[in-house]
Amino acid sequence: MSWQNNELKEVRRNIDLIDNKILSLLNDRMRLVKRVGEIKNSDKTPIYRPDREIEIIKRLDELNSSENGLLSKAGISAIFLEIFSVARNLERPEKIAYLGPEGSFTHQVAESRFGAISDYLPLNSIRDVVSAVENGRAKFGVLPIENSSNGIVGETFDLLERSNLKIVAEVYISVHHSLVSLSHNLKNIERVYSKDIAFKQCEKFLEAHNLSEIELIPVESTAKAAYLASKDPNSGAICSSIASKLYNIPILFENIEDSNTNKTRFIILSDFDNIEQNNNNSSVINTKTSIIVKFDDDNEAGALFKFLKGFSDKHINLSRIQSRPTRDQHFKYSFFIDFDGNFKNSDVQEIVSPYGKNVKWLGTYFEDK
Repeated sequence: MSWQNNELKEVRRNIDLIDNKILSLLNDRMRLVKRVGEIKNSDKTPIYRPDREIEIIKRLDELNSSENGLLSKAGISAIFLEIFSVARNLERPEKIAYLGPEGSFTHQVAESRFGAISDYLPLNSIRDVVSAVENGRAKFGVLPIENSSNGIVGETFDLLERSNLKIVAEVYISVHHSLVSLSHNLKNIERVYSKDIAFKQCEKFLEAHNLSEIELIPVESTAKAAYLASKDPNSGAICSSIASKLYNIPILFENIEDSNTNKTRFIILSDFDNIEQNNNNSSVINTKTSIIVKFDDDNEAGALFKFLKGFSDKHINLSRIQSRPTRDQHFKYSFFIDFDGNFKNSDVQEIVSPYGKNVKWLGTYFEDK
């Protein structure tokens, strides 16, 4: 119908005009960003400011709601996180190391915060990521630290205890697994590749589809599992949907994890801390602090209780307490603790100062909610 074609042409013409305005406004924004970069570079101020990014998205979401906008908060975040990424690369290009390979959940997290155009360095181990940031080969490192089903990632914890790097941000993502294969018939699948933890997270699915009896081959990552399955027509892999697209292998079943509430927490490490930013925005965004504490005499009755009681007395909420064996002493433990608020808060300092070097501050950052 000609009238419909004419209306469609007019709508598209208006879209083009709006796109032109968006491009012009983005260039105006980038000119200001470039000036911000010049100011930051003059005194080596960190470019990545998660507090500022969270504050902007929060403000825009509130504005969007007040104007009955069509965009969801997730949509606003997706658009503006990419804009922030382009802006950071204009201010000062910096490399991001992550636990690889490409297509892993950690890669997904890294891109969600640093955008598609950033310079990424996929590495084979958690130790390699920490080392890359410590040695200056990367400015940021992205690592998993805990899973809601399987608990803390021990290697990340151990390296945090020995490193001087700081946690500058955290990211939670829902972990969804897919079964992928070149074969369209489950009966032809003779083996399944995946990371050991993914097999555990998908036990009910494997049993229900008679796959628990075939060969389950653990590999370093779910992304590598997808790669191996893409070369082996009689195999399958448990991996992310991103990995299936990366290696062009069809998805047979999606969301096969046992728990639909399964989440993994990731941290972003760097060689600076967010403490000044936290002070400036503590009234706007909730902050979290991570510490490690160990006691000189583990046999002292109630040592841990006495330490934790200080937080209770000051009405400071503890969100995680995790014990971990120390590597240098047998049958002694360190405690990984998360609590609400700023490490440099006077109440917190009153609690931790009597313990001196036995309390290690890992970072104060903004809660990912």
